[in-house]
Amino acid sequence: MSAETLRRVRKRQRRYLPLFERVAGMNALLLIAAVAVTIVVLAPHKISSFAINEEVVVLVAALALVVFVNLYLLRRVVRPLQALTALARRVDLAGPGERMPGADPTSEAGELALTFNEMLERLEAERREATGRVLAGQEAERLRIARELHDQVGQELTAVLLVLSRLQARVPAELRSDVVDVQDEVRASLEDVRRIAIELRPEALDDLGLVSALAVLGERFAERSALEVVERIAPEMAQLAPEVELVVYRVAQEALTNVVRHSGSDHAELRLDIEDGRLVLTVRDQGKGLAVDHVPGTGMRGMRERAKLIGATLEVTNDSSGTGCVVRLDVLLEAER
Repeated sequence: MSAETLRRVRKRQRRYLPLFERVAGMNALLLIAAVAVTIVVLAPHKISSFAINEEVVVLVAALALVVFVNLYLLRRVVRPLQALTALARRVDLAGPGERMPGADPTSEAGELALTFNEMLERLEAERREATGRVLAGQEAERLRIARELHDQVGQELTAVLLVLSRLQARVPAELRSDVVDVQDEVRASLEDVRRIAIELRPEALDDLGLVSALAVLGERFAERSALEVVERIAPEMAQLAPEVELVVYRVAQEALTNVVRHSGSDHAELRLDIEDGRLVLTVRDQGKGLAVDHVPGTGMRGMRERAKLIGATLEVTNDSSGTGCVVRLDVLLEAER
């Protein structure tokens, strides 16, 4: 559902006057009633001879001044509640943490804002924990499937190749070309199994580290999709925690996948830099960029969720040059040590 549709639904569902208008209306009615009762009690003779004179002008001016001051003060009292309502409507737990300013226990509105901020902190913490458990389960399942593909399916296909090699010399000459074709198909299937296993859980990341894994990742994208990946990695890379390396690798993998699927570009740049105590991963392409009405998909939401797990920030924007898209992951190294 689009933002405009949500706005129309909310507007259609609201069947009440806002608090500010109700309180202002009641105060105005009470003020007019008080003035009218005062005139009736203290000067009833003036009602029969009511006419526009200096006293009436002063009375109307005084009433207008009191109403204006009442509206001004009431607006100051109600504004925090209106701001809190607007924040509650637009807050997104998947995005960066947004809080209600001025949340101090000095008034009912401040208490409500403070309680709302505490509720957001609890919800975001619970969401991070739940997302962490889900992603950890996904990685464990990826590892299990990768091992089964490598150890079981891969070994079985290798055994089939050995059997076909022994049969090749025994079959009649007219069937040997068919056996060779089957061998080629089995080899291709074996290579696909190995590729899928590596994509599920990259061996280079566990054995050689992040830099080597990113190099292998770029080579595989070049082989599979003819995407030219230029890698620029800082020569002195800091030692990273395993979970940080995994997040950086998965974000780079998803970013390059999006380049192949959506950008229309055959060139991408992958940078890994150290800037002021921060690890910065940048993936830039030369494609068509993001559309104005672009809605983040599952892959982009997954990248953001992974980034939040390690306290990193993720930005996906169009390149300032006007061509292509830029994915930037920013990790504070002090936070992860």
